[in-house]
Amino acid sequence: MTRWGRGLFAGVVGAAFIGAAGFLAIDRGAKAADHLDPPTRTDSAQDSNPDVAADIADVYAWHTASNVVIALTFAGPQAASLPATYDRDVLYTINISNDAVPFDPEYQIRFRFGFNGEAVGVQVTGVPGSTGPIEGPVETDLVQGPVTVRAGLFDDPFFFDLQGFRERRSSGVLSFRSNRNFFAGQNDTALVVQMPRSALENGNNPLKIWATTARFGGNI
Repeated sequence: MTRWGRGLFAGVVGAAFIGAAGFLAIDRGAKAADHLDPPTRTDSAQDSNPDVAADIADVYAWHTASNVVIALTFAGPQAASLPATYDRDVLYTINISNDAVPFDPEYQIRFRFGFNGEAVGVQVTGVPGSTGPIEGPVETDLVQGPVTVRAGLFDDPFFFDLQGFRERRSSGVLSFRSNRNFFAGQNDTALVVQMPRSALENGNNPLKIWATTARFGGNI
């Protein structure tokens, strides 16, 4: 499963393409939310045993003067009363390209979850600016030099009027409302990575960011 970055997170515009000069250029070809895609693998309406853990929701990217932040959300949306989803058999990869070849990543940030009794930990490798694997418990800011990562449960930042979309498809009448958000009060599991901008910049080349998931042992 693959997901291109896009969208809004914490009120900051993010995109799959981050240029070095202005350091922000929106990918006009980026797709919308990727929840329950492909449906035959992740949607309970079409699969009696959906692969929730491997279902990418969105990829968000933004920057400050000194840092780049990427958030990969997955396993959602779900009710706020439900716990985060951690699966030791899924490998998550955030791919980053900073040259002219869009599908040839120069950096691959990979993370997996592990268990020690009831405790859940995460291991993150390949973060630009890091000096080695970053490991520790979930729901914790894990800091290594200029790099910070956190895995855990987050409020789903995506905004969409699903009811208006369905009404528009059935009636042909524009029915979207700005005060109706299907994702309000729902959660995703996510990994958020903050890394130095200097570790990613390559002249004036934009950054191209996408994510994939892979299940060890094949399909469920």
